[in-house]
Amino acid sequence: MRPVPLPAGPDEESVWDYPRPPRLERVPQRLRVVLDARTIAETGRGWRVLETSHPPTYYFPLEDVAPGILGPPRRAGICEWKGRAVLIDVAGRPGAAWSYPDPTPPFRAIAGHVAFYAGPMEACTVGDLRAEPQPGAFYGGWITPGIVGPFKGGPGTMGW
Repeated sequence: MRPVPLPAGPDEESVWDYPRPPRLERVPQRLRVVLDARTIAETGRGWRVLETSHPPTYYFPLEDVAPGILGPPRRAGICEWKGRAVLIDVAGRPGAAWSYPDPTPPFRAIAGHVAFYAGPMEACTVGDLRAEPQPGAFYGGWITPGIVGPFKGGPGTMGW
C-alpha cells in the first residue's frame, strides 16, 4: 500500500519532498547528543542526509564527539547510495551509532563523521528542537517539529 504524504505547512518539510537518491547538505543549526546527563557530541559543523520517506540523519565530525565514548567500528552493511557502513557502540550501548569510513563520491564529506540513533540517547537536538527517533529499529533519522511524514521504518513500511 502506498503511503499518503501529510501536507507540509509553512516552515515545514515533508520527507516526501526529499530526493532519491538522497542529498547531503550542511546543517546551519548546532547539533547535540546527550547521554547519561552528559553532552557526548556537539557540533556546529554537522551534515544531514535527506532521502525520500525518511526523516533527516545527522552526522557529527569525530573530533566533536567526547573522547572514549565510541567503541571500535564493526561491520554492518551496505547502503546503495552511501557505501559500506559500520556500527559503533556508544558508552556500552551496542550499535547506537554508525558511520561510513569510505563513502561513495557524492557523500565523501561524511567520511570521518558519525551518526547517532536517537532512541538509545537521552536527548538529541537540532538547534533548540528536540528530536524523536525514526520508527522501527533499522533506520536512524531524527524527527523534529516541522518534519512531516509518514516516515518509513514502522510496521508495514518496508515496501515503500
